[in-house]
Amino acid sequence: MSSLEPFLTEEQRELLRSMSFGSNSGSELISSISSVPDPHSKHGKHAQSTNGSLKNDRRSHSGKGCRPKKGGAGGRGTWGSLLETDGEACMDRRDPNYDSEEEPYELVTIAAAESIVEYKIKVGQIIEEFFLTDNISEAAVSLKDLGCPMYHHYFVKKLISMALDRHDREKEMAAVLLSSLYADVISPEQVIKGFTKLVESADDLLIDIPDAVDILALFVARAIVDDILPPSFLQSAIKELPEEAKGRDVVHLAQKSYLSPPLHAEIVERRWGGSTLTTVELVKNKISALLNEYIESGDKAEACRCIRELNVPFFHHEVVKRTLILAMEKRNFESLVLSLLKEAADEGFITLSQMSKGFNRLADAIDDLSLDIVNAREVLPNLVSTAIKDGYLDSSYTIPMAAPKSVDKTDATDVAEVDPVVVFKQKATAIIQEYFLSDDVGEVIRSLEELSSPHLNAVFVKRVVTLAMDRKNREREMASVLLSSLYAEVISSEDVAKAFLLLLETTDDTALDCPDAANELALFLARTVVDDILAPLDLEELKEQLEPDSLGVNIVNTARALLAARHAGERILRCWGGGSGWAVEDAKDKIVKLLEEFEAGGVISEACQCIRDIDMPFFHHEVVKKALVMAMEKQNDKLLDLLQECANEGLITVNQMTKGFTRVADSVDDLALDIPDVKDKFTRYVEKAMSQGWLMQGVQESFKGLSIHGRANGKS
Repeated sequence: MSSLEPFLTEEQRELLRSMSFGSNSGSELISSISSVPDPHSKHGKHAQSTNGSLKNDRRSHSGKGCRPKKGGAGGRGTWGSLLETDGEACMDRRDPNYDSEEEPYELVTIAAAESIVEYKIKVGQIIEEFFLTDNISEAAVSLKDLGCPMYHHYFVKKLISMALDRHDREKEMAAVLLSSLYADVISPEQVIKGFTKLVESADDLLIDIPDAVDILALFVARAIVDDILPPSFLQSAIKELPEEAKGRDVVHLAQKSYLSPPLHAEIVERRWGGSTLTTVELVKNKISALLNEYIESGDKAEACRCIRELNVPFFHHEVVKRTLILAMEKRNFESLVLSLLKEAADEGFITLSQMSKGFNRLADAIDDLSLDIVNAREVLPNLVSTAIKDGYLDSSYTIPMAAPKSVDKTDATDVAEVDPVVVFKQKATAIIQEYFLSDDVGEVIRSLEELSSPHLNAVFVKRVVTLAMDRKNREREMASVLLSSLYAEVISSEDVAKAFLLLLETTDDTALDCPDAANELALFLARTVVDDILAPLDLEELKEQLEPDSLGVNIVNTARALLAARHAGERILRCWGGGSGWAVEDAKDKIVKLLEEFEAGGVISEACQCIRDIDMPFFHHEVVKKALVMAMEKQNDKLLDLLQECANEGLITVNQMTKGFTRVADSVDDLALDIPDVKDKFTRYVEKAMSQGWLMQGVQESFKGLSIHGRANGKS
């Protein structure tokens, strides 16, 4: 000890003295210090330390003997470093040098990893249980209890992935569950993210499920129909996917095959058997049961809840029909039964369209009902009047004419006094409503011809636009296509102009029922110009017939502004989704290309199919016009064979053919600059068309007069 004293400070001596009274003797420290090897000693670590060696070896170079801590500064009983930063004192929260960032993070990281794994496991269990029980409420509660809303996109992806290789029942259940959880449990952002991940993984899913692309496309379409995905998702998803990704096929298939066809919503909803997962007969039985229970209990709220739980909005007309039959059978409960329909209409889950369809179906079956309910014919008009009075049936509704087969003598005078315009409006409304359901233009044309009231065509056009304005974009687009199809075949441009004049004069009243009537009417007016039904000059004439500073004048100005905008034709054609998806210029380019291909040696059947694929029957006059002009320019009458085939197949109607010839006749003078003998050729084409029956009777003379007039001018 005496040899160490010159090298010990007072503090070190005090420390050495205190340790000598502890559990470890002071000799431990002495041995630790004295055992430090001299790196310069010939005897290595066993050499005895000298005063000089101790002065040069205050820290260990070998790490043995004193067992220094990691990072240096020695072990227990050593002096330590001058700036010690990782000892126990540094973890003392009262120490001025304490740094909270040096606290261990292991627990936080491990907990997060465990939560993700646990979440995925529990989500799989929830989905499996849902497929077994079909209990949406239980699934919603279980998902809420899990927490972790930031992982809900994984639930969306997992749910659909598990349903892909199962039966239609599970696929339908998955779609219904997503619709039920949307917004209440799963946020819209998480739904979009889940479908995005799903589309991105299409390549992997295709390995195990061969038809994964088709099923995923149907799930995407169903989500858009159910309003849980925005239609813009299709475009945004395409931008994020690589060129060769199968996800692109999913998006294209959803857009073209499932969301473009007419009545696509009902088709998509029924693809997996409908949200009821039951047969039609079972649904009818459930409707009868709930109505009978309602008669006994009188609980309107419970009956409405049962109708909603059926989840068959496209089949609500059956509810209406059976409710009306029940009112006929049990006259004592008529007011109670009809109040259920009023409540359903007020709450909005039975639409006016379904209500009208239910009444129509009842009227169609009135003959059979009369066998069981003697006074069924007399009761039906009373039910209609009550429904119109209470506001759950359109005021313009009329019982189909086929229903009443006999009229009492006492009612003969009333029938005689019926205004024919009112009757026409009622029949026109029924035709239009049926068209919105069937999308059958041919049936509308036949029905209008059967009415034999051409002087009231303007009333029909006005009714088409009025009914469409209060509906969705699908019906508005259908209305525009219908007007284009009827033009020149049934109605004239004068009828359309007169109808819009009536609409513009009554816009203030229409706006009471349809707040956006002004904008919608401006779009309809601009669309008629784009579809070549009205000329731009007709807008000026309409404006002159309206009162200055009226709302109608503002609508005309809005329509003119829409038409003056850049790419106006394309924008207006697609303002409601577009019936064909083609802009006017695009359609013209398609027509020119198919005619050039056919003229160069194509097949007639392929050319006809291309015309069908353009899907613009109201624009077939352009095919006729360009075919005639090309035949004149290239002196190839083969193009006339194509027109002959189109006329024989009924692909191009006589009216569209006549309209095409008329357009060529109007431009004969301009064509003569490039085709000197255009008048002779056109005359020959007209004669051939008349002999083959392409053109309407009575137009040949007008064409001949035009050509003779042209020749006379040419000779002079």
